[in-house]
Amino acid sequence: MLFRTPTIKTCEALLEEFRYAAQPFEAEKLVFTGVGERDVYNISAPFEDEGEMVIAGRVESRDSEQSEVYFFVHRDGKWTPREGAPVFALQDPFVSKIHGDLVFGGVETFSHPSIENTLGWRTVFYKGKNIASLAEFAKGPDGMKDIRLVELKDGSIGVFTRPQGEKGGRGKIGFTRITSLDDLTMEVIEGAPLLDNQFIDEEWGGVNEPHLLSNGLVGVLGHIARFDKDGNRHYYPMVFVLNPDTMEISNIELIATRSHFLEGPAKRPDLVDVVFSGGLIRKEDGTAELYAGISDAEAQKITVVDPFIKYERQG
Repeated sequence: MLFRTPTIKTCEALLEEFRYAAQPFEAEKLVFTGVGERDVYNISAPFEDEGEMVIAGRVESRDSEQSEVYFFVHRDGKWTPREGAPVFALQDPFVSKIHGDLVFGGVETFSHPSIENTLGWRTVFYKGKNIASLAEFAKGPDGMKDIRLVELKDGSIGVFTRPQGEKGGRGKIGFTRITSLDDLTMEVIEGAPLLDNQFIDEEWGGVNEPHLLSNGLVGVLGHIARFDKDGNRHYYPMVFVLNPDTMEISNIELIATRSHFLEGPAKRPDLVDVVFSGGLIRKEDGTAELYAGISDAEAQKITVVDPFIKYERQG
């Protein structure tokens, strides 16, 4: 059985396990143009809008945290801003399809109300029939990133959360269900129960992109992260699977590390070993393309063995 009581595993233990797993291959840098000298990173996977494939990407100067999200389309081997598409003052974009609507979101920053010269943040959600018609419909609680939505097999909506502080420490994953996007309130998000046995208190994780599997389970693409003794951050792309009816979860598994991607720049020295999972495109040949932000400075994709097939085979 792939579902049993999950075991909390540290990043170090997961890295050791991953040494013996199938390794990623065919790393490729994505080339973005049309945004000046700014970096594009923490991208979504490509998704279809009005008949063409689009990537949402975080656009930012190397020496700044002031970010915008652009929508890019592929032209002559490069990704270029889509003409006429809206630009959002957000970080770390994500997309999903819920009840026929495109749901888009990202992280909004603002001056912290009580700590001088510090930014606060919240997740903001938009929906529309397409990119051009996106309109804001919900906000998450202040201080919470990595809120993600997935339409479940029965038509209800799964909501993944990532509280920090008293409830979540450095960041743990919660899950609840709602029947309509109208029900996505701060109270619902804050009240989502935490999933058990995923992270030690010194480490943290979050959901980047949930996938509804053919048997009704939810395949989760996320990240697990830690600080080292020198204060450097280490972010690893990971996956697990959730049974939304029973709240059973599988063990976390890594699917790539920074070393599998091509060498490149980093925003800061403490961000060299950061891979921020953006999205996963599952393919019919049993592989999947992982799109990711690398070292907070660029975007790459890499091919992995589809991590969810073995769970779909459970019926």
